Amino acid sequence: MIVKGKHYKTVWLEGNTVKIINQAVLPHKFEITECPDHQRTARAISTMIIRGAGAIGTAAGFGMAQAVLEAPEKDFEAYIRNARTSLRNTRPTAQNLFYSIERVFRCIQETTDPEQARIRAVMEAEAIALEDINACKQIGEIGAKLIQNNFKVLTHCNAGWLAFTDWGTALSPIYVAKREHKNIFVWVDETRPRFQGARLTAWELQEEQIPYAVIADNAAGFYMQRGEVDLVIVGSDRIARNGDVANKIGTYEKAVLAKEHDIPFYVAAPTSTIDWDCTHGGDIPIEERSESEVVSVTGRDEVNNLRTVFIVPEGAKARNPAFDVTPAAYITGIITEKGIVAPEKLAKLKNK
Repeated sequence: MIVKGKHYKTVWLEGNTVKIINQAVLPHKFEITECPDHQRTARAISTMIIRGAGAIGTAAGFGMAQAVLEAPEKDFEAYIRNARTSLRNTRPTAQNLFYSIERVFRCIQETTDPEQARIRAVMEAEAIALEDINACKQIGEIGAKLIQNNFKVLTHCNAGWLAFTDWGTALSPIYVAKREHKNIFVWVDETRPRFQGARLTAWELQEEQIPYAVIADNAAGFYMQRGEVDLVIVGSDRIARNGDVANKIGTYEKAVLAKEHDIPFYVAAPTSTIDWDCTHGGDIPIEERSESEVVSVTGRDEVNNLRTVFIVPEGAKARNPAFDVTPAAYITGIITEKGIVAPEKLAKLKNK
């Protein structure tokens, strides 16, 4: 990620401290949040200071490494198990989070020496971060072949640099296509209620100098109907074994519209997002977040101060599912670091 000419990862480990680009204050402010212990890393994940499937996976892996570094020798194993539970309880839907936590946890089971465990935990967490970066770069190189010159691409939520350790998934093919000197235009769904598209995807594209327009979530069908969308690419938080995909709320609607208008609909995700133990989308736990995200919005006022305002009648109630499930039948293909596969052929990736 290039911000004002300097390269950043979304999250990284520096000594015992996890450093995170604070997504809660973007695009109004660029700020690095420091988490000196696993509890604060867990809090950053649950409060969405960091969000995005791969990014929270990497953060959770680093959080587990922090717990191993912190653990007193007297209660070494119990401390780490408690930390594992705390980190697992931060967000329920994204598979990458559980994948990273369990990888770090498993790697330290191979030794009874606390010092060796500390070394192994840090190395494993760093390996997960590097694998995430490389997988996302591969997704970009593979997915860019789908993007022709002068294409108009629609995306939903934020599955760019900020959602992973670097490069991203749904935006990675767009970044690679731009580097191949293709002319691209991106329709950016605002993504209510947290506006990850309007706040984060728009900010990323602006930094990359890629033309875009933010549109209301319910405007996508309008542009599809007019023939102004050539391709849809979205990310994923968890993929079931049968190819059903959980992603940010509103993704399912875009998939149905794309199928109705014969527009290719692709999901971009590393294979670490696939939950091989999950039979179909109905088994994926769907997080429901606070109604406050629906009834209020935060932004800059006319004198550049951040303010939160309410947009509903006083006392109004709301529901706030954070994700929905898109059935495999609506998905043209899944772009992974191992290639593009039809959802029904997902199993061929398991041992590839």
